[in-house]
Parts: sequence; structure tokens; C-alpha cells
Amino acid sequence: MSSAGGGGGGGGGGAPSTETNLPKTPLILSSFSFRHLLALAIATILTATGTVSIGSIAFVLVSLGYTYFLSVTTFPVLPPPASGNKNKPSPPVINNKSNLFRSYALFSAVIGLLLPIAYIIECIIGGDKEGIKSAAPHLFLLCSQVFMEGLFYSGRFSLPIWVFVPVLNNSVRIFTLIEWVNSEISKVHEGYDYEGNVRRLYFGIGLACVNLGFWCYNLFGFLLPVFLPRAFKRYYYTHHVKEG
Repeated sequence: MSSAGGGGGGGGGGAPSTETNLPKTPLILSSFSFRHLLALAIATILTATGTVSIGSIAFVLVSLGYTYFLSVTTFPVLPPPASGNKNKPSPPVINNKSNLFRSYALFSAVIGLLLPIAYIIECIIGGDKEGIKSAAPHLFLLCSQVFMEGLFYSGRFSLPIWVFVPVLNNSVRIFTLIEWVNSEISKVHEGYDYEGNVRRLYFGIGLACVNLGFWCYNLFGFLLPVFLPRAFKRYYYTHHVKEG
């Protein structure tokens, strides 16, 4: 969950996104929503302004191709079980309609997307190029993750692929968050000229630290120990055990 994507992102995000059951339609475009297209637009703008490294762009492109490769060779969409009630819907892997999940997704969207966007705008107004350079990689990778969730969260791709997208992106993004925290803290130790805006300086430090803590929890406290085993159990158990 990107959570930031689904609300994540997680959504966070994955945050994965809030979609946890296979949609009825097989069309990829049907899984896109306004938030996915908006995330693509933000990622494109960051790329065009030169605030994103070539390495980050290359990672997104390679991960797109590799994810599709896995969906074809390793984790294809399996046929429904030969026996049992095929028309009976499976319970969701994660209850995305619960108030707790919705609050989690909203929180991830606010701290992962909205506040970093506001911070970058504030840095542009204040002429803080270092702040822009530090926050942009996280925002770019999270927006790319949200877009990828819209691309792969459809009936054409299996549950393991849904898990792979946020786990891969969340794992890589943690390194950019560590760099963001170090960059913001170094402004204090190195006497960086922040135009006298103490509020922006400490807001940047706090925002970077909160994001690092939250997305580490999202990966090590939710995606890996909860979502991943449930998704794999559903993928293999539903389609193989029931056939036996």
C-alpha cells in the first residue's frame, strides 16, 4: 500500500493503494483515477525542472519494465479454481473501508505528498535551492509509485505484482528520505544561509524526519509483515489448494 496512492501508498503508498480486490474490468486504463494522473503530472514537472537525478528517473523506468517482466514470467494472473463457488467474492486482503485504514491512507497522503509539495513551493518562494533539491527525490519517487499503482492495480495483473510495486518503491525511497533528513540537519550544523527563515528550516527538518519514520513503518510494519504474506497466501492458496 502506498497509502498515499490509495489514499500508498501506504498511499502510500503505498502507499499498495486502497484497491485490494481484483477489479471486474480487465482494462488497464479503467484503474487510473485523477490522483494517478495528477501524480504523473507532478513527477513530470519535477523531471522537467531538473530537480530529479538521472538515477531516480532510470530507477522508475527500469522498475516499470521489470515489474511487467515479473507479471508475465513469474506472477501471472492465475485462472480461477476449477471447483468451488466461482461467483462468491473473496474477502479483501486488507479492509480498505475501515476508518483506521482510511485515516492511515489520508495521513500518508498529507505527509507524503501535500506537505512536501507545500514545502517545495515555500522553498521556491524563499530561494532555498537546497531545500528543493533535498525534498524533490522523495516526492518524485512517491508520485511515480502512485502512477505505477494505477497502472498495475488492475485485473490484468496479479496480487504479488500489487505487493511488489509498493515494496520496491518504498524500499528505495527510504534512502532518499535518509538523504533528505541529513541534508536538512546539515543546514543547522554548517550554518546554511536560509534567509533568516527559521520556521522553514525546522519545518523541513520535522517533515523529513516524520516521513522517514512513517515510511519505514509502512514498509517494515505493514507491507512486509502484513500485506505481503496475506497477498501471497491468497495468490497460491486460492488458486492451488482449492483445486486439489
